[in-house]
Amino acid sequence: MRYMDVHRKNIGMNCYLNNWQLRVWAPDAMQLQLKLETSDREFDLNPKEHGYWELNAPTISDGDRYWLVVDGKQLPDPATVSQPDGVHGPSQAIAMDFPDEPGWKNIPLRDYIFYELHTGTFSEGGDFEGIAEKLDYLLELGITAIEIMPVASFPGERNWGYDGVFPFAVQASYGGAIGLQELVCLCHRKGLAVVLDVVYNHLGPEGNYLSDFGPYFTDKYQTPWGNAVNFDDRNANGVREYFIENALMWFRDFHVDALRLDAVHAIKDFSAIHILQEIRKYTDLLTRHTGRNYYLIAECDLNDPRYITSPDFNGLGMHGQWVDEFHHALRVSAGEPKQGYYSDFNGIAHLGKSYRDAYVYTGMYSQERRNYFGRSAKGHAGSQFVVFSQNHDQVGNRMLGERSSVLVSFEMQKLMAAAVIFSPFLPMLFMGEEWGETNPFLYFVDHTDSKLIEMVRKGRKEEFAAMQTSGLTPDPKDEHTFHSSKLNWSLSGKQKHASLLTFYKKLIALRKEHPALKSDDLDSVRPHICQEQNCLLIERGAAESKELLLFAMNFSNLVQCIPLPSNIVIDEKIIDSSDAQWLSPESFEEASVQPTGDLSNIIVQPESFLAYSAFYA
Repeated sequence: MRYMDVHRKNIGMNCYLNNWQLRVWAPDAMQLQLKLETSDREFDLNPKEHGYWELNAPTISDGDRYWLVVDGKQLPDPATVSQPDGVHGPSQAIAMDFPDEPGWKNIPLRDYIFYELHTGTFSEGGDFEGIAEKLDYLLELGITAIEIMPVASFPGERNWGYDGVFPFAVQASYGGAIGLQELVCLCHRKGLAVVLDVVYNHLGPEGNYLSDFGPYFTDKYQTPWGNAVNFDDRNANGVREYFIENALMWFRDFHVDALRLDAVHAIKDFSAIHILQEIRKYTDLLTRHTGRNYYLIAECDLNDPRYITSPDFNGLGMHGQWVDEFHHALRVSAGEPKQGYYSDFNGIAHLGKSYRDAYVYTGMYSQERRNYFGRSAKGHAGSQFVVFSQNHDQVGNRMLGERSSVLVSFEMQKLMAAAVIFSPFLPMLFMGEEWGETNPFLYFVDHTDSKLIEMVRKGRKEEFAAMQTSGLTPDPKDEHTFHSSKLNWSLSGKQKHASLLTFYKKLIALRKEHPALKSDDLDSVRPHICQEQNCLLIERGAAESKELLLFAMNFSNLVQCIPLPSNIVIDEKIIDSSDAQWLSPESFEEASVQPTGDLSNIIVQPESFLAYSAFYA
């Protein structure tokens, strides 16, 4: 059985008790040496079992740049934490001491309110300092956890995040490893949890030197990015340890509170113990060592609750997952054309099902997939699912990177926000949505290989042509594509943008205030679907407080009269998105219980949200 020391990082260049040690996995190498950037001298590493090479390196000092020489080929360290001169330059030795944080304890996962952001476009400076400057703003908004898109070193100065090639190294232009440590420490002092997006299913195409060290990839499986990461083929031991070590490093050495694992459905592993199970196992060991809780949140496209089931019951052990299907049903309800993966969703009925079951497809036939798909997640809490009305994928994968603010009306933006924040799941906002940011979030890269750039341009054009999307595809390499994707913070104080921001703050405050909105018991959620009216009525209760909330969502462009369940009596209005204070059209009359005294219906204005406290008759 595999044993790994969770107390410290065991691969790459590391400093322990003022002694520098180097450990590298290169199972097929005949000779491996350390070469300092400032010297022509090379130091031989000693071969150890299972393909590892080791060296005590007293000549190394903090900040030194170095290379590894594998059978005469000079390469960066695959487990380096710093690539200050880019992905093709030397690695840098950094002592990873992190100050103790006795005052910080990770908050319960059920209390996470996520804010997904991209370091390069979140602020004008495009770095960790730019994020730090906005933390007080995020606290005022009501956010409890920031989710930072991938920071693994990538080619050039800008990248949307998923082309990283050094999983352990923090992008230098963002502020590097020390900059990230300082940001996490500041977040914790202010009471914010930190989630980091990591990618274990593929690496980017430029600067990926892993294959020069060993069989990190296998042609046993093919993925959208080429050969799969080798988690179960011959000589996979060192590859598995590499990614386990990576997860542990973020928790232990950077004090990150949770990892969001990108597209785990693209991880190919038929081992008796899946790599995700091993990551969970060692995460639990680290928790026992540090006394801190860490969470693993997966992006998964399989509607398979095994991913979020405890390893004690042969699950893969993720604490939670993103639920794209909630997003798809919500967008179709809001008028998104039923094309591509949206074609499988009928709107309001599927949205109602997602409120109750999290997954929409739980064994039904999927026309888009041409197969029966999914399985019920019954028994799992709502706090295991993260939902959203938009995210980096759903915006960035559009040809023009359009956000909701330019796709739907102002009223619909408020309705979608309420649908997410008042759900029984963990809500996530995508940076800028809270004020209706109008700048796009486009796909951008800064590759230095001209042939690769042309391949990327061609691939993007072909992808959108296949989707029958007309127009000129923005050039991913053009610096203007990157700059046009930056947030325009000045909008947040202007007219309807400021009103929308205040509305988001109110929704989040209400979620924190009402026990029924904090409850993650899906059995207490009862959707009532009004298909012909394109409306949804949701009951939400909290057993511990006996509170009952009722909220109505009208996705149509007409005033709708929604029938109340016969056993429910309206008590007090909590919030109405069509109220004048939220800058709704003057033509909207106040949505309320029927003024005639008929308590069997609720009138809801077009594209509006209305919530009441209530009780059972």
